Amino acid sequence: MSQASVMVLTAFVILHMTGIANHVYANSDNPEACETLPSEIHLIKEEFDELGRLQRTCTSEVGVNKCEGACNSQVQPSVVTPTGFLKECYCCRESFLRERTITLTHCYNPDGVRLVQEGQATMDIKLREPAECKCYKCGDFSR
Repeated sequence: MSQASVMVLTAFVILHMTGIANHVYANSDNPEACETLPSEIHLIKEEFDELGRLQRTCTSEVGVNKCEGACNSQVQPSVVTPTGFLKECYCCRESFLRERTITLTHCYNPDGVRLVQEGQATMDIKLREPAECKCYKCGDFSR
């Protein structure tokens, strides 16, 4: 058997074994675990006048969704790619964003005094958060 034949046969065996390993992993009890999970963040929003002077600062603890989890990725030998390896990387990301209006309930003047008058005591802001998460090929922003 020639050296070229041995190399091709070796590459075939490696790719075949990688395929078997990937098939076993994909069908195991450890599937991809990309989830949409509840989270809490501390929001701070400042409001300035037309001259750039701080008018008020509003804060609140807000419940929001986040994407978290693991996705199957792999690197396998390849006789087709220039590097000799085929890399497939997947990341847990949002598949759909929803827009919400959040009311910040603790507002303060520049001196740190809490504001209580109507129209100043709260501030509404718009926030986009993940509504659904799933595994996407890394670097694929074409959704």
